[in-house]
Amino acid sequence: MKMYLISDNVDTLTGMRLAGVDGVVVHEREELYDELQKAMNDESIGIVLLTEKFGKEFPDLIDEIKLERQMPLLIEIPDRHGTGRKKDFITSYVNEAIGLKL
Repeated sequence: MKMYLISDNVDTLTGMRLAGVDGVVVHEREELYDELQKAMNDESIGIVLLTEKFGKEFPDLIDEIKLERQMPLLIEIPDRHGTGRKKDFITSYVNEAIGLKL
């Protein structure tokens, strides 16, 4: 199975291509939806990488796909601008999810 990147900028796509990951750059909601549908229906793709900007701009679209499908796995990655998350986001995520304070 392979990874596939759906990015909002060329720099992230270029970097991932250097690592052997193919992908596409999109900017509009309709383009994102179309590319996600193509990736979801391609059985050779096991992981779809999305830049975090899409998760912030179109959370309803991303969450809908995550809830409906198990494969391929959707993963949000930081882009060239870095991550918009707090530096302790994993710790706070675990705390919120299971109530365990680390």
